[in-house]
Amino acid sequence: MNVHPLPPSALKGEGMTSQRARDRLASKLKEDGIKDARVIEVIRNLPRHHFIDQALHSRAYENTALPIGHGQTISQPWVVARMTEALLEFGMPQKVLEIGTGSGYQAVVLAALVPQLYTVERIEELLRQARRRFRQLGLANLRSRHDDGKLGWPDEAPFDAIILTAAGDTIPTQLLDQLSPTGVLVAPVGSPSHQTLIRMRGDGQGDFVQEELGPVSFVPLLGGIG
Repeated sequence: MNVHPLPPSALKGEGMTSQRARDRLASKLKEDGIKDARVIEVIRNLPRHHFIDQALHSRAYENTALPIGHGQTISQPWVVARMTEALLEFGMPQKVLEIGTGSGYQAVVLAALVPQLYTVERIEELLRQARRRFRQLGLANLRSRHDDGKLGWPDEAPFDAIILTAAGDTIPTQLLDQLSPTGVLVAPVGSPSHQTLIRMRGDGQGDFVQEELGPVSFVPLLGGIG
């Protein structure tokens, strides 16, 4: 199992943030259809309460999205797990780009699994907080950048996989241009009232096969720097 272990000091919790609470969440994800044992194991071990305000710690291991400020949310664990397993289903990508760092939770889930993770966030304060969490967890295979996520990270392209944690009407062409010819992209697409999780897979000839993976609800994908 290709899971990078997190340091024991990062795993502490008690009461509603204890390992027992995380075990219950992992069991719930499995019951609700998450099949990738690697993904479940990472979420079982990851201290989600470290990624939200202390006032919400008692709800950290509920399967629900929670506010993180600046009009953004930390996605519900099931959605994080589903997007991650969709990205890994056809093979382990070596180099992954995440658009929308937010709290950093999805980034850390990925960084525990893939060799290289690059993440871009447009809201500087959110990125500052996420970087502090990354340092606390001692992640050496994760790089972050304050920039317009719609532009991706062209200096580091191509990427074997790209994941978006905010929804636009379409996938920005700049991001598709940074995906390897056989790469995988997972993203929510649609209006605030009707969004679908899609997966696009490159066929190696410049075209993409698109699949719909089910309904989701995400914050809007915005351009510019906040």
